[in-house]
Amino acid sequence: MLQLHPKKRSNLRIWAGTQYYTLKRQAQWITDGKRYTTQRNTTPLPHLIHEHRTPLYRRLRDVDLEMQQNKVINLNIAIKQLNGIIVSPNEVLSYWKTIGRPTKRKGYVDGMILHYGKVTTGTGGGLCQLSNLIYWITLHSPLTVTERYRHSYDVFPDSRRDQPFGSGATCSYNYLDLQITNQTAQTFQLLLYIEGDYLVGQWRSNIPPTVQYKIYEENHHFTNEWWGGIVRHNQIFRSVLSQDGTFIRNEFITENHALTMYDPFLPENTAYKKADP
Repeated sequence: MLQLHPKKRSNLRIWAGTQYYTLKRQAQWITDGKRYTTQRNTTPLPHLIHEHRTPLYRRLRDVDLEMQQNKVINLNIAIKQLNGIIVSPNEVLSYWKTIGRPTKRKGYVDGMILHYGKVTTGTGGGLCQLSNLIYWITLHSPLTVTERYRHSYDVFPDSRRDQPFGSGATCSYNYLDLQITNQTAQTFQLLLYIEGDYLVGQWRSNIPPTVQYKIYEENHHFTNEWWGGIVRHNQIFRSVLSQDGTFIRNEFITENHALTMYDPFLPENTAYKKADP
């Protein structure tokens, strides 16, 4: 049976663990034998596979407007590294290998980050919105997600949510990576941009789509844990449909379990979205 409860670690242990896993990832990038994509071309490929947009500004508890404005600055910098990236057959897109380490020298500023369920600030904060978006549009494509990490904490009540809980991908340089592999015979292109108050992402291809995907959740529930906390659970699936809407199959994607940092049983905290519109 799944048992989740907060784990207390000293600052020294956290620092040492971060250094270890960062170096381990850097070694993996060199030795794992994967073909990481580096080619970029911002001229759009002819066929749109999927597009999605997410709001840049949300009403979040304990997060002031400046942190959200700084997030937009950081997103603009990261987008320049990812926009137009080409993923050819058998190539792998690594989120962090492509973006690189977010540093002040590159122009990144302090933005919101989540540290063991608590809101704090750090250089490059806010880039999880970008990894969340890329993961979501990838679920609507034939591309394969080969590495993804779920959020361990559910920090905020749902606000302007149009996706199921747990349908994102957390990121932390560089060991919590998002990797996407092209196991098809077609070429894909990632386009990213900011339009008004929205972050927009597209997967495009040289070949038109032959199927469409609908993402939905099942078994969404909260549990009261023996140690006094509340854990949020669900499972993510997708339906594969023909272009005319004929059902082909259902596919299991992942399951999520997150420590809830708010009271989900208050009326204002109970709204959530189960599926694609």
